[in-house]
Amino acid sequence: MGRLMALLSASGLRRSVDGRALWQDLSLDVDAGESVAVVGPSGSGKSLLLRALAGLDALEGGEITLEGRAQAGWPMPRYRSHVTYLPQRPALDGGTVLDHLRRPFTLAAHRHRMFHPGEAEALLGAFGRDGAFLRLDAATLSGGEGQLVALTRALLLSPTVLLLDEATASLDPDTTRRAERVLLGWLRGAARRALVWVSHDPAQRARVASREVPLQPQPVTA
Repeated sequence: MGRLMALLSASGLRRSVDGRALWQDLSLDVDAGESVAVVGPSGSGKSLLLRALAGLDALEGGEITLEGRAQAGWPMPRYRSHVTYLPQRPALDGGTVLDHLRRPFTLAAHRHRMFHPGEAEALLGAFGRDGAFLRLDAATLSGGEGQLVALTRALLLSPTVLLLDEATASLDPDTTRRAERVLLGWLRGAARRALVWVSHDPAQRARVASREVPLQPQPVTA
């Protein structure tokens, strides 16, 4: 029996930075239900890979597919509603936490979804925050609190694949463990979901990832 189609797939990816090749023929398959960690030394392009998978950075070659459909064939807002990238430092401007959680639901890509404040409060409760957190000014939040807002917002939007780029790095150890439990619970909550992590913490990778995908910097050629 042949292998089932991967949920998210990349093949033959090429990318360089300042004339230096990061990848020349990078391939990656992420199956439904997987939690995968991308690992590699500094400069190997881990964040760039996640951004490319999310359709946020251009590639010099290769193809990315979601459920068998080429990334280039998707309307990009719709693709990004399925493949969501969470950076280490999410940008949060003015307005309350509740405003930031509600705002994506006004966009065309998410108008078929309903925002439920009770769901947001329940998620924040799982992260150890109460309802008062929703009323805080987002511009005054710490780095870790900003990460909680970004995680909550992404989970409320119910994507297919979550790309986590050091997305818990600013959290304290207790909240990090809470976030890991929430994310792994989300993964198990539906059949067609996946997580892709970049984390410099090997203990975290051991807790959350079913396998690791190594990236190695390409040798410099004369």
